[in-house]
Amino acid sequence: MAAINSKKSFLTYIVAAIVLVVLANVVSRNFFFRIDLTENQIYSLSPSSQSVIAKIDDLLTAKVYFSENMPGQYGNTSRYLQDILEEYAAYSGGNFRFEFYQPDNDEQLALEAQKSGIQPVQLQVIENDKMEVKRVYMGMVLLYGDQREVLPVIQTTTGLEYEITTKVKKLVDSDRPVVGVANTGAEKPKFDRLGGQLREAYDVREVILGAGVPSEVSLLIVTGVEDSLSDPAIATLKGFVRRGGNLLITQGRIKGDLQAQMGQPITSNIFEIIHLYGVTVVENLVMDKQSGTITVSQQRGFLRFNSQVQYPFFPVIQDFPDHDIVSGLEQVHLLFSSELAFDTADPNVVVQPLLVTSENSSTTTGYINLNPIQNQSFESLNEPGKVVGVYATAESDSLPGTISQLVLVGNSNFLLDEGGGQIPENGIFVMNAVDVLIGDKDLVGLRSREITARPLLPVEDASKITWKTLNILFPALLVILFGLIQWRLEVARTRRLEELYG
Repeated sequence: MAAINSKKSFLTYIVAAIVLVVLANVVSRNFFFRIDLTENQIYSLSPSSQSVIAKIDDLLTAKVYFSENMPGQYGNTSRYLQDILEEYAAYSGGNFRFEFYQPDNDEQLALEAQKSGIQPVQLQVIENDKMEVKRVYMGMVLLYGDQREVLPVIQTTTGLEYEITTKVKKLVDSDRPVVGVANTGAEKPKFDRLGGQLREAYDVREVILGAGVPSEVSLLIVTGVEDSLSDPAIATLKGFVRRGGNLLITQGRIKGDLQAQMGQPITSNIFEIIHLYGVTVVENLVMDKQSGTITVSQQRGFLRFNSQVQYPFFPVIQDFPDHDIVSGLEQVHLLFSSELAFDTADPNVVVQPLLVTSENSSTTTGYINLNPIQNQSFESLNEPGKVVGVYATAESDSLPGTISQLVLVGNSNFLLDEGGGQIPENGIFVMNAVDVLIGDKDLVGLRSREITARPLLPVEDASKITWKTLNILFPALLVILFGLIQWRLEVARTRRLEELYG
């Protein structure tokens, strides 16, 4: 009888264990958590991605074509991709699915991948102690109804979540906001790098100011105006502001010319538009000890060589206020930027600084010498920070309650390919600014989530001497202290031996 009871108890425990395991798996499919100790939680799906995934109302399928036995870091990329896709699926309520394929030895899969826009790439790998060139697949296609978006090559985990979420958002947003780029009648500005990023998220159109701004355009980008606009163009801009249109303007008052090593003032009626928001672009150039570098060629005797030198006319902003546009940013680079002044007395305008230089700043006006070597202007960088970027709002005087927004950077070539547009952090700032001005903040928190830079902070001369002294003395003191401890231990041991055998 005892044996029968023991057998029943054993079976009961087994059944209970199976039921618990099944229940745990069912619950874990819908309720889960992840402990992520990294800064900015880069190994967990961000709230921005979760909000985009929540918009999927039909089945979205991700087909991943990744070769097997990938070398080193690419194998880690494949594992990270699978982990993050599992999180997308978990937050989608069953509307996001993914499949992994290995097309290396399957001609049908390889053909399918290539038709989807995923071509094999060549990698150098070491196999059997030999360096070989291997053709591999590392791409993904997202399918949503009759639409598709492709990530043809996935080589790194950096920025991968942002890329995937951007593609998903592009698929699920049926009506994309329209962003206008102002044609001022002068030479068309070249910002293909940033323009490509904008076109991923928005419908970007050229707007000829003299012909008016179409009603569907809620944001207009104006950059680098060097001359006065026509009367119809100015009238168009003023009307756009009055009806609640939003502006992103990058405009300085001084044109910097490194070849001529001098700055030329810019005279234009575009500053009338900026003044509608209570902001004035000062006719000067800002200098900052916390700055970028340029390459200069110097002659030493018979030798000529190139070297990198700090250039205070290229400020690097590293401290930011609490605002969505600069949330999570680590730095923004400016090139020949003018100071921005604003009036806070007007109740119809609100201005908030976004970009402010360090406490080792200064300005120069009049005849501006841009020589990077032996420039006396660089010797007096001891003024408080200068405002070089703002977010402002203005209430329409003709339509009460209608608010127009402005993001202004006092740097004419901030967007351009040959200027600030080539700097990734500047691109994050611009995309965040566009999102905020449009009113679509889904991706703002995601862009600057991953580490982009960790520059060493400058150290004052007195601190350098202190640290050098510590580096010399501290190891010696540690050795002396260790020797004293060992000596005391030996003395104590000798005394114990004398007491035992003496």
